[in-house]
Amino acid sequence: MLLSCGDALIDFMPAKASDGQDALVPAVGGSCLNVAVAMARLGAPAGFLGGLSTDMFGRMIADHATASGVDLRHAARSDDQTTLAFVRVVEGEPHYAFHDESSAARRWTWSVGSIPFEAVDALHVGSTTLINEPSSSETLALVEEAHGRTVIHFDPNCRPALIRNREAYAACMARFTRRADIVRMSDVDCGFLFPGAEQSDVAARLIGEGASLVVITRGKKGVSAWQRSGLIVEVEASHLNIADTIGAGDSFQGAMLVALRDLGALDRSALKTIGENDLHRALRFAARCAAVTCSRPGADPPWRREVGTA
Repeated sequence: MLLSCGDALIDFMPAKASDGQDALVPAVGGSCLNVAVAMARLGAPAGFLGGLSTDMFGRMIADHATASGVDLRHAARSDDQTTLAFVRVVEGEPHYAFHDESSAARRWTWSVGSIPFEAVDALHVGSTTLINEPSSSETLALVEEAHGRTVIHFDPNCRPALIRNREAYAACMARFTRRADIVRMSDVDCGFLFPGAEQSDVAARLIGEGASLVVITRGKKGVSAWQRSGLIVEVEASHLNIADTIGAGDSFQGAMLVALRDLGALDRSALKTIGENDLHRALRFAARCAAVTCSRPGADPPWRREVGTA
């Protein structure tokens, strides 16, 4: 199984009412839930780990995940409220306002020994649940238990508007990168966490701290990947008509993990020696899946029948 741990929420997406007035439409989202959905829709056995509310919005999330094939056996259900995110798209880029106090996702706690990590191909963590307590420390405890027993994939997916202390947040992210086998981040995240640093220098630093693969996505400018052996792979972005970019990064990383699994490279040893051809195929497939997501509104990852194989 591929597991994704973190945020699951409702995005209120901008729309137009029948009378032409501005409106907001609820849609299931959350970076880590999107990753789980992306992996499941591509045919991999995928599960979600984290807090889900039993309220109306939580039921929407659970129904959406189940319809996409996501296994929710490890999700913790509670009567805490669902996180709500209000979205405004400016020049194609989403901007968010979060309502997250005392939410099911934020109050999630890790149950030690509850998952046999040797039966898990990869664990993905990241996003907004790493900003606040207790979910940040609980997720780190999860990662510490999983470290060395499965592939750990980390995406900070920074939300600067939610971060009150940048230095403390950066230190927290460093604790996760030091336990990750794969670090994926956007160029915007890279600039926020490592201001003024060259991306190649950031990749070298993360590999020096233990990562086997570092991937930095740059939107329309494509993707760069650095591998422990010194291999560097560049992949151009796949271009389709863009509706918005919501969920594109989530689709990319879910698809990358599925492709690496399909190619027999989603293993802690294999990641250290993955060849150029296989890495290029995985990244190209992930870019194709991200492009499909961008071609339609909201976080709507593609199904396998829409994108084929890596």
